Amino acid sequence: MWDRYDARDDDRQRDDAFGRYLSRGSRGASDKRRRDFDDSEDPRDVFLRDLDLPRDDARERVDERTRSYSLNHDDSRTLATVGAFRVVAERDLEGQGGGAANARATLRHLEREGLARTSALAPGERAVVLTDRARDLLEAHRIDRPDREHEPGQAFYAGLRKPRELTHDTAVYRAYARAEARIRASGGRVRRVVLDYEVKRDYQRFLQERNRGRRDHDGRPDREVEEVIAWARAHDLPYFDDQVHIPDARVEYDDRDGRSRHEDLEVVTAHYRGAHAGAAGRSGFTCYRSGGHGVGGRTGGRRTPDPRLAEEFL
Repeated sequence: MWDRYDARDDDRQRDDAFGRYLSRGSRGASDKRRRDFDDSEDPRDVFLRDLDLPRDDARERVDERTRSYSLNHDDSRTLATVGAFRVVAERDLEGQGGGAANARATLRHLEREGLARTSALAPGERAVVLTDRARDLLEAHRIDRPDREHEPGQAFYAGLRKPRELTHDTAVYRAYARAEARIRASGGRVRRVVLDYEVKRDYQRFLQERNRGRRDHDGRPDREVEEVIAWARAHDLPYFDDQVHIPDARVEYDDRDGRSRHEDLEVVTAHYRGAHAGAAGRSGFTCYRSGGHGVGGRTGGRRTPDPRLAEEFL
């Protein structure tokens, strides 16, 4: 019944799943860096909205504690995007019009600056992750937004957590890019993306809340089934087969009327079989799979199967 997840794997991350975020060293941004990206057609720009980082073509000096870095718009956007998804395929960083050569040049620069590193993904293709220094840089340059004081911010990650699942994990960004394009086309605006790491950590804290400080507990959650179901309902997550089902990513956005919505994304690989594949179909998540079709959608918390959500990639 209980999902197994070791919260220590992410004990250095600074965001709660659906709670507050800690802004270390944040400050107000200049008018230049408050440029509005609402009209941008690049799905990566959303992750720069609340960061005070360079947004021009020319590189400029950026300080973080005792270190200094040289960054431009492409560098900033790459750091924010990779940090938001933990791992992104290099080819998905090419963006709108920049091309593969520009993406490679940006990545080489970030590697020289000690802010990014890569792992082999497929022949001729690499997966990109941030270093701890890069995550610290992003956290230190959050914009202080009094108008959104109680609104959770985008979490940023560093390092490679699941090397064996690189193909699956890099596909999460690709699924997001398709979802963001549909949301933008319908007049919506993405606010942030919540990965499964955040939700699972939040869930485990809920399960273990009564065990904290107790020396006699055996590590088993002290929660009744009814409490777990209530937690799932409060977070708009499906509960069936005696467990809470958590998507690979949740895209939070405002629709064209300014109402808060979300869409849950699940990447289904060729390894999904039997009950696992069936659960993905029953979840109500928008599912993406290689060489297949979307098997369901969820927008604004309502399960609405829609053949227009069918996608193919990889």
